[in-house]
Amino acid sequence: MIWAAVLVASAGCFALKLTGWSVPARLLAGERLQRAAVLLPVALLAALVVVQAFAGERALVLDARAAGLAVAALLLVRRAPFLLVVVAAAVTAAVLRAV
Repeated sequence: MIWAAVLVASAGCFALKLTGWSVPARLLAGERLQRAAVLLPVALLAALVVVQAFAGERALVLDARAAGLAVAALLLVRRAPFLLVVVAAAVTAAVLRAV
């Protein structure tokens, strides 16, 4: 049964991609659409981070993940190197979970 769902989802993804390729180029050349296309991945990634950091089963959860995200945000505002941001966020979450 699950293989049927995988096949249907795969066909849907293929159809969506095919639809995207068939859009006329003149519709994609607009300045507003170009700006939106540049900002869309950032917005989607931000939404994914927020959902992963604060979502529980059916409620908002403030735990070690949120603290790690706060540390990462603070370091990013201070323009710290990306590797330091990732390590500091992971260490913060790990220490708070161990406590």
